[in-house]
Formats: sequence, C-alpha cells, structure tokens
Amino acid sequence: MEPSGLDDLLIEAVFTAGAHIGSVYVLDGSRQVLQMEASIGLPATIARSWARVRTSDHAPISVAVRQRRLVWLRDRVALARRFPAVALALPYHFAMAFSPICSGGAVWGGFALGWPTGAESSLTQRRLRLIEDVCARMGLVLRRASEQGRPIVPGPLPRILDQVHAVRPGQPAGLTALACLDCLPEGYCHLDAQARVTLVTAPAARLLDADPAEMIGQRLCKALPWLDDPLHEDHYRAAVVSHQVTRFTARHPSGRHLSVECHPGVPGVTLRITPVAERHAPAGDGQGNPPLIGLHEMLHLATCLAQAVTAQDVVDLVADHVLPVTGAQALAILSWENGRMRVAASRGYSQEGIERFNGRPVVHALPWVPGYQWDRPSFYGTWPEFRRTFPTAVRVDGMSAFALLPLAASGQSIGTCVLAYERPHRFEDGERAMFTALGGLIAQAFERAWLYDNKHQLAESLQARLLPSDLPEIPGLDLAARYLPTTPGMDIGGDFYDVIRLDDTVAAAVIGDVQGHDMTAAALMGQVRTAIRATATAAASCGEVLSHANRLMTELAPDRFTSCLYLKLDLAARTMCLANAGHLPPLLSTPGAATRILDDHPGLLLGIDPDTEYVTAEARLPPGSVLALYTDGLIEQPGLDLGDAISGLAAGFTPGRDQPLPELAESLLQPAVLGGRTDDTAILLLRSTP
Repeated sequence: MEPSGLDDLLIEAVFTAGAHIGSVYVLDGSRQVLQMEASIGLPATIARSWARVRTSDHAPISVAVRQRRLVWLRDRVALARRFPAVALALPYHFAMAFSPICSGGAVWGGFALGWPTGAESSLTQRRLRLIEDVCARMGLVLRRASEQGRPIVPGPLPRILDQVHAVRPGQPAGLTALACLDCLPEGYCHLDAQARVTLVTAPAARLLDADPAEMIGQRLCKALPWLDDPLHEDHYRAAVVSHQVTRFTARHPSGRHLSVECHPGVPGVTLRITPVAERHAPAGDGQGNPPLIGLHEMLHLATCLAQAVTAQDVVDLVADHVLPVTGAQALAILSWENGRMRVAASRGYSQEGIERFNGRPVVHALPWVPGYQWDRPSFYGTWPEFRRTFPTAVRVDGMSAFALLPLAASGQSIGTCVLAYERPHRFEDGERAMFTALGGLIAQAFERAWLYDNKHQLAESLQARLLPSDLPEIPGLDLAARYLPTTPGMDIGGDFYDVIRLDDTVAAAVIGDVQGHDMTAAALMGQVRTAIRATATAAASCGEVLSHANRLMTELAPDRFTSCLYLKLDLAARTMCLANAGHLPPLLSTPGAATRILDDHPGLLLGIDPDTEYVTAEARLPPGSVLALYTDGLIEQPGLDLGDAISGLAAGFTPGRDQPLPELAESLLQPAVLGGRTDDTAILLLRSTP
C-alpha cells in the first residue's frame, strides 16, 4: 500500500500543531527495529542517522514504543538529562514529543513532533489531543494496510517530504518574488531539506562569486567547496532542527569575510549573505557565545571513552577534549566509601590539594537550597555561591567556579565529576546542556572503569592470597620468586609455586600451571597447592606426591589439566629428586659447567588419567648450584618453537657466583616485560649454599 495516507497525516499534524519537525516510524517484521518511513523538517543527514532505531535502545522513540506512553522533552537540557547519548548526536535547541502508534491493541510504530524551544514549546492539552488523534489515525492506516496484505514497508532511507506542495505559488508569482529579492543589497540563497540549492539571488551570486546555474540542484558544500566545513554545516543543521536563526562568518577564497545568517523555514533554510569588514569579523559562533564542544568532537570523545578501562583513562580523555574548549582548569572524579570522599582520578589539581581533600567526610548540600537536586547537574559561578549550597566544602587550589555532574549507574550514585575554573565563570544555557550530556557520557565510561578497577583489585588480592606471602628461611638454601600477571585483560591466573621446609636439611619446591584464567583455575590452583603441601609433609616420594595430586584433580575438575613440577632437595647430601607432570623442565647451573636442562621422564599432565604413575629422577646439587623453575609465560613467543625457547633460556642462564637471586629473577623477567606477555609468568630460583 502506498504510504500517502501517512504522508497526509504527517503534514497535517506538523501544520496543525505549529511544529517544524515531524517523523513517522514503522516497526519491522521482527518488531525489534523501528524504521523511519517519512520525515518533515529534519535535514536529510540527521534523518538518515536515525533511520533505524532498535526498540531496546535508550532513545526517546524506543522508550515511547516499548513502554506504550508519551515521552515529552521540553528542551535540550531535558534531553541531555534523560538521554545523554542522543543529546550528543543532536546538540540543538528544540522540544520533542514521542508517541507510540497503536491500533487494535497492537503497536505499529512511533510518531515524533518537534517545536522550537521557548514560550511556545509546552505540551498543551490541545497538542496532546492532536497527537493522540493523529497516532490513532496513523495506526488505523498501518493496521488496515497489513490486514489487506500490503503492509507499509519503509525503504532503506527515509523519505524527506516537501509539504510546500500544499500551497505552491504559480510560476509568475515565483519570478516576481525573485525579482524583488534581486533588488535588495544583501544576497539570499534557499536550501531545501537535503541542503540543495533551490534559489540564488543576483547579489548572492556576486558575493559568493558563483554562477547560479551551476549551484541550483547541488548541495551547497559541493557547489562551493570553501563552505564545506563541519562548523558551517552544524549551523545549518542547528537552524533547521532548533528552528532558530543561527549565524556564522565564512572566509571566501579571495580573503573576504561573509556573514551568513540561517533563517529556518518549513522545509529547509534561507541564507542571508552580507559582506563583513575584516576588523568586524566575529569570533566563536558569531553570536558572542564561547565556542562549545562540537558534535564531531563529542562523537570522537564518545568513541575514545569506549576504550577507557580505568578512572584515570576517563579523566585524561575528557580533559584532553573538554578543558581546552570550555576554559576550565581542572577536572576530577570523586567517589566515596564509608562516608569519606576519595579522588578516583584528576587532572589540573595539585597533589597537595588532592591529599588535602582525600579522606574528608562527604560534603552535603543544605536541604533548603532552592533548585538543588543531588541527581542533576549543578553550576556555581563563584566560590561564595558554591559555599552557600555546600557550607562545609574546602576550597582546593583556589578554584572559583564549578560544574558538578552527578554520575549514576543502575539508578545508584557512584560519584561526581567536577569541572573547576580558577576565576568566576558564567554558565550559559548552551554550556549547561553540553555539560549535562557530557555527564551522562562520563557516567557510562566511569561505571565501566569502576567495575574494571574493582574486578582487577579482586583478582590481584585473590592471586596474592593463593600464593605464598613469604618464602621460608632454610639454612643452606637461598630463595627468590617472582610472579607477573598477564598484561591484557583482568583474568586471574592459574600459575603457582611453593617452597616447603620438611626438616632441618630437607626442603621441597613446586611450580605449576592450571589450565585457564578464571575463578575456577584460581580455586583449583589453591587446592592443588594445598594437596601437594599436605602430601609432601607426609614423607611421600616425589612420584607419590604427584600421583596423589593427579587423583585429586581428576575428581575435582575432570575437564581441567594442570602441569606440575615437584622437587625434593637433601641439602646435607647435596642431592635432589624430581617428578614432572608435563611441566617445563627446570634448569640447573653448577659452577664450572654449562647449564643443564633436566627433562628426564616427563609424565602426563595432572587430571588426565587417575592411574598415571610418575617416575622420580635424581641429580647432584653441588654447592653454588642454582635451580630455575618457571612457567611458560617466561619463554612462549608466537612462532617460536618451545624446544628452541627452552634452549635459548638455558644458554642465557649463567648466574654469577655472588649474584643475588632477586637480581637474577628480575633479569630473567626483563625480556617478557619489554616484549609484552600473553600469559602469566612465575619464576622460582633456588641456590645451594655452604
């Protein structure tokens, strides 16, 4: 069925409601996506950006359809508070109403109307009744089309309607109007909703130094490449969407400056072009307002924040993008715990100021301060104004003006973002709306970073608890150990090591690697380490220790495997025995001899066959000998054969007679640290001493 019925209803609604924007969405077959069928008043580039919206998205039209209710946004600030991501993409001044289109008890799509902000942008009873009536009639059109087997299916791109055909002047009247405009000293140029040139007066052609015949039908930025600037286009979009006059100054290739005023209409805009003296060329946006963060910069910031994994990452990215253009000097994210404040991350504040602030009781606003709401952004142009709301606040680094952006996640407050100015500052409406949208963006990024930091701290704490806090002091044996978690991600590793004192002259050492990087691997690692320690103290042989751990592994986690190397050292006899369950062979460096790779009789990994027996091998341990036990994170490299990697490690393992073992461990780790790691790394060094 042709959608002409929807078109007529859309045009009627826009004119009757005194709106300047209107859009109709239709649910697709899956009922998971809203597709824009037609639009009036929106620039084509914006309409295409919102052509497909998922019903699960946090967008006004999605909420209206999903919850079957009207969503009313009276201005840009309301949009930024409730839908910060949408406000970033549409940083313009306008009021919007979004409503579901229902009929026969089912939802068929969504409808949107927009008005310029101001005194006329209120949801009156008349407008509410009009929206309800139009949506009911649109729903009837969509339902009947579906019942007749000819459902209205939007095309890949929304249709941009031109409602001027309702009152289209004749050809003579149009020529007369153009002749009148040509008599005026300033130039005029009209653009339709696609930003294509439909009219150019003679004075405009002279000022632009262009041929009208070559401009008609083309987009302005294509006809005049020197006007192809995102800032200029944003003024055009702002005029159309907000339905307010915008102006900017453009520099002609000849060096002349032209003032361009964008007067919105329905549809498109009319440009008024006048020459500007060089000394009078305005700065900023041409309206005396300070330049704010542009749409493209905001979208770039949003993309960058998606990669942030720590609170400091969030602050650094926001500071890089926001501080230079807003004139703010400092930025901080505050959180709290047990009634005390903490600076999670900052930029621009001194270390002394942060230390003075950290740990102070949470500052509360006076309950009777008018207009203050803890869950909404608040702005204070001077320090006395700030103190009137927060009388117990402490002034840090002499800052004088503040924007406080509350950060909430899942309906709970997780912190506050503070932007501070060294001097008093007046927050204009545009700034307030921009900061409000920015607060929503920061909240989402900080929530991810907050979860990441907490998970990472939990992983590190658990890992530390499962590894020995201190190595025992054993006469005749020097010890050193190092553990490095993997670089990417926050997973908990399964690498472990331990040293056990069995009696005055006998000690045991173990190192292993549980398959996986998760909580299960960490739990198994702790159980295997405990089982080996218990069996070792029962005077079992090396092979028996591993056999017992193997039977335990097959019972606890038949789908997980563990490599493990177990050594028993007799320091009085200067001998050792070892058993290996699929682990990397240890290295033995003795004075006056080349380093040996002790790779005799490795057995199966723990957890494969419960009946596996592990062979015990023996070796001499002369005074001054150094043993190196390690996990695969130390040597594994993409494309490098494991045997070659072990041989290379052995060739470079030449401990000095008096070299401290901690220093030797650091030197072994250095290549892994510099080259990046793809796995956890554990090292245990043992030296036989007199």
